[in-house]
Amino acid sequence: MAAALQPVFPRTIFHVDMDAFFVSVEELYDPSLKGKAVVVGGQRDERGVVSAASYEARKFGVHSALPLRTAAKLCPHATFVDGHPERYREWSEKVFKVLQAFSPQVEMASIDEAYLDMTGTARLHGPPLLAAHKLHRRMKDETCLNCSIGIGSSRLIAKVSSAQAKPNGVLWIVPGEESKFLAPLDVREIPGVGKVMESHLHKLGIKKVGDLARLEESELEERFGKWGLALAGKARGEDAGGWFDSEVGADTEAKSISHEHTYNEDTADPSQLEATLMRLSEMVGRRLREANFYARTLQLKLRYKDFTTITRAHTLPASTQLDGEIFEQVRALFRKNWKPGRQVRLLGVQASSLEGEAGQINLLEGGRQQRWKDALATADRLRDKFGEASVKLAGGMNGTFRERTHENPAGLPGNRKTKRE
Repeated sequence: MAAALQPVFPRTIFHVDMDAFFVSVEELYDPSLKGKAVVVGGQRDERGVVSAASYEARKFGVHSALPLRTAAKLCPHATFVDGHPERYREWSEKVFKVLQAFSPQVEMASIDEAYLDMTGTARLHGPPLLAAHKLHRRMKDETCLNCSIGIGSSRLIAKVSSAQAKPNGVLWIVPGEESKFLAPLDVREIPGVGKVMESHLHKLGIKKVGDLARLEESELEERFGKWGLALAGKARGEDAGGWFDSEVGADTEAKSISHEHTYNEDTADPSQLEATLMRLSEMVGRRLREANFYARTLQLKLRYKDFTTITRAHTLPASTQLDGEIFEQVRALFRKNWKPGRQVRLLGVQASSLEGEAGQINLLEGGRQQRWKDALATADRLRDKFGEASVKLAGGMNGTFRERTHENPAGLPGNRKTKRE
């Protein structure tokens, strides 16, 4: 008797999005938070921004990037929780391990979302909907976290459908139904369409994706250039434009690593400002070493009390991942560009032009650099064991603040380079 033929499915992409990830992780450590309006990112009277909000808080208009003080006004009964980036990285690694068990082609798009290419896995996991439900259950069993899964023939469809499946749902857009699914959705649901583009489209009478799909490609190209052509493709459910140029799991290098800090009270104290820069340099240096990257270009971000913002960059003759070298360059940029006495609201440090190998080492300085590398490696191990605040360089002692809750591309599971022994 002939074996039953397995159905053949076209390209199958999953988009897995963890539900209220930061909040859900905090609930694992404090179960009393469950079912409450929770805001992660700082306290209600601080100047920072919301990193995440529970679904209960979102009902009151609280969302990520909203100022904490505004969130407190919108949802005064909310519980405000400081962010714990080290926890989120740890649980993101656990999420990644679950995903790897379902497909060898996994791409973490952020700390709490990923794409899986499930094409050709039907023999192992069954048809798409069954495989998604298996993954959904496995994620809950192994991480105690909920997720939403979108399934489509393209990354774009998978991402849009996962948003429609939230919270804790699964949605499969059957091949051939992509245009029908997208047509009634607001154009803002298309990844990459922000407020500015949405405004431009509204002026043309385009409010739904179906409105966009009815326009000729030539008209969109004439109005918006290459992005217009990408919009036309997206309206049909295709992977078009810079958001989806590579295949799932392609080795895409991180372009930069950055950290920034917003003061609760504006300051013009040079010692405090430079201590903050030292602490930011330590944080950037550590992320570089975690990912085994070396940076060639270092950038200062300086925002004054009136929100005037400047960025200044310097390219090094040789790349580095040493905290002290990062700080020296950023401090020089700061001293050259800061107007003494003018109050500062925010400082940031960014490392870019990332390389997998160190640049040419000055032979006279090589021994000193190696000693610093060894010392910082020891400091990193202590931070892993006892927390970020356990070890600081002297210059950063007065720059103590919590790490802002966000992810750096180089630190995402699957993006980290293999560390050298």
